[in-house]
Amino acid sequence: MKSRIAEVLKLKFEPVAIIWSDEIPEGAKRFKKGQWGCVIWMLARAAKGEIVAFDREHYGCQGGATGLGFGNRYYDFIGGIEGFCRFLSTGFKGWKEEILEKIKDELRGELYEKMLNGERYKKSPELVRKFIEKLPAVEIQKKYVIFKPLSKIENEEPVVVVFIANPHQLSALVVLANYSRETNDNVIIPMGAGCHQIGIYPYREMSSERPRAVVGLTDLDARLNVRALIGDDVFTFSVPYSMFREMEENVKDSFLEIGTWTKLMKYV
Repeated sequence: MKSRIAEVLKLKFEPVAIIWSDEIPEGAKRFKKGQWGCVIWMLARAAKGEIVAFDREHYGCQGGATGLGFGNRYYDFIGGIEGFCRFLSTGFKGWKEEILEKIKDELRGELYEKMLNGERYKKSPELVRKFIEKLPAVEIQKKYVIFKPLSKIENEEPVVVVFIANPHQLSALVVLANYSRETNDNVIIPMGAGCHQIGIYPYREMSSERPRAVVGLTDLDARLNVRALIGDDVFTFSVPYSMFREMEENVKDSFLEIGTWTKLMKYV
């Protein structure tokens, strides 16, 4: 499958199709069972031409499993849901530090310090709990979530298409998402993990009467994790497949063919 949008915007990386399936493609790359990893690593690999797959035992981390649509897996976090609330905010210090001490040797690199002192992305554990309650977590009814370069799509129908775009390209995508709509709020930037922003948030939009695009890669950890793979100047722009088709149809005769965009292309 080709994308006119990708051609006109001169994207450096291929758009990635997210597919739900009960079958895994031959040769798909996967995390090992129990292996820690970032889902956005795998998105970057797919954007560079590989096919990757996830299931309920191969997903990288609890946030990744949740973001991909394998239910709310934060309940599996060290210390349970309260442990995650502490991790994302003020840390385990002063709260059941003995849990960390028992597994200190098993925690990779700086993770012990992060868990002890907290990531501080929310002001309090209570606010993290509210954050979790509002996440559009879902249990998809398929075995696998597949990331494929869009050009390798044949008979499958994606659920979401993810663009990786620099600021100029992202700006054009935002304009295009609103181009044929009566409303002007057809793009959202919800706080969440990088995998939430390409997974469960766009999944939620799929069932909306007016699906919206989701800007992502505002997750600071994900940005740090993939900067060597895709650079420092990109964001994700994820759209439900129905919206992708709408945007593809709107390229012709739009601002992408004349005027300011043709001048800005020199700097893409």
